[in-house]
This record gives sequence, structure tokens and C-alpha cells, in this order.
Amino acid sequence: MKGINPLNLACMLLWIGALSSLRAQGQDGVHFFDGTLKEALAKAQAEKKLVFFDAYASWCGPCKEMALHVYTESAVAEYFNDKFVSIMVDMEKGEGPDLIKKYTSIDGYPSLLFMNNKGQVIKTLLGSRDAPALLAEAKLVH
Repeated sequence: MKGINPLNLACMLLWIGALSSLRAQGQDGVHFFDGTLKEALAKAQAEKKLVFFDAYASWCGPCKEMALHVYTESAVAEYFNDKFVSIMVDMEKGEGPDLIKKYTSIDGYPSLLFMNNKGQVIKTLLGSRDAPALLAEAKLVH
């Protein structure tokens, strides 16, 4: 693999594995919706829930820390899975570039948006949080 730093490749594979395990239904941790934000909003409307939108970038260290150590905490997972349809979007791929234009409160990574099920932002948090802080913020919104 000429031109690819083995350490960067290992980090990337770890990140992909972390995201895959978080998105797998039935796994411990926050269940992240695997689809578009529009589809997540429709699911939230049907389930009468709010939306938690984690706007991240693949190179973001604090984003990786949250995926590995915050979203896997049982208290966070239980609350978020009960109250929110959660979605993670890489803001540099897929629908991400369009969403960053629409949601101007995304001003760095991670940006954590709490929304109603119509897509209106209730609260934005810029930067990572530990599990107790994220849970406290989520309870203020809901």
C-alpha cells in the first residue's frame, strides 16, 4: 500500500469499526439511525421523538472519543434510545455538505444538534462532552 501510512490506516479502521458497532441494532450503546436526516426526521415524527444529530468529520479526534466512550455508556444509551432518533452524519461526505449549509449552527466538530421532528434546531452543542455532561444537556432539551 504505497503512499498510505500504516498508523493512519489502523486509526481509520478502528474508527470505521467503532461507527459500525454503534450503528448495529441490538448492540450496547446509542442506536444511530442508518439513513438520511430526512428519513430520521420521518421516523422521529412516527415515534413522537426528538432527533439527536451528531455532525462529525472522520478526522475529528474528539468525535472518535465520543463514539468510543460516551455513546457506549449505558445511561446515555438508555436515555437517547428512549427519547431520540439519533443520527451521525459525516459532514464531508454524502448529504453532509448540503446539511452544513442548511444548519448554520454547525461551526466545528463535533456539533451536536438537538432538533424537533420537523428539523428545527432546539439546541446546539459545539465540541465533545463526557457522558454525564451530554446526558444532562439532553435532559434539559427533553
